Amino acid sequence: QVQLAESGGDLVQPGGSLRLSCVASGFTAAHYAVGWFRQAPGKEREGVSCIRSIKGTTSYADSVKGRFTISRDNAKNTVYLQMDSLKPEDRGVYRCATAELAVAGPHCLGRMDYWGVGTLVTVSA
Repeated sequence: QVQLAESGGDLVQPGGSLRLSCVASGFTAAHYAVGWFRQAPGKEREGVSCIRSIKGTTSYADSVKGRFTISRDNAKNTVYLQMDSLKPEDRGVYRCATAELAVAGPHCLGRMDYWGVGTLVTVSA
């Protein structure tokens, strides 16, 4: 069955960097999207970034644009989220999710069918 596994979360100081990984297995859709989402304490879940299987097109939330980079390694079935210049407001549980492109949408704003458990990112001095 489809499984997603995140890793890379850690405690970092403001201005620091982290790279999150999302390893997928069991997903065989011809066209799909993978997104990163986060939820900070007391806040609603927020979409962070999205990457499409078709030519690797990417998108970002305004709050992270210019600081975060989403990428993929198709041979490893892995999607990465490189996070630079981290701010305290970037804290939260980061989860990756995927679905067929037709239902996820090009910016991962639609339905995401499969979710990882999450990895915790803490940004504090």
